[in-house]
Amino acid sequence: MPQVDPGLVQEAAGLFGLLASTTRLHIVWLLAHGEQDVGALAEAVGGALPAVSQHLAKLKLAGLVAARREGRRQVYLIADPRVADAVRYLVSSIAAPAAAGRRRA
Repeated sequence: MPQVDPGLVQEAAGLFGLLASTTRLHIVWLLAHGEQDVGALAEAVGGALPAVSQHLAKLKLAGLVAARREGRRQVYLIADPRVADAVRYLVSSIAAPAAAGRRRA
């Protein structure tokens, strides 16, 4: 049986805990498909601007997203492409069987 460092497991659990929020997972999914500002993200997730800003702050603090200035706008992007890949894979793998079931019905 393969062994894993308990510290790595703890770190992974923290990451999964952070992404357990529907809004934060949605934000990461959106950013995995391209950079966006907080206004566009808030509209896409159906959340209030201050709430989405708080979610982005948590994701930024964890090192999952980064921000850059574009004039007066703050544009957000994925900081760790492995996280984007994992989220895209997970959501797509869940969507594929669901789409197949709809086609058969």
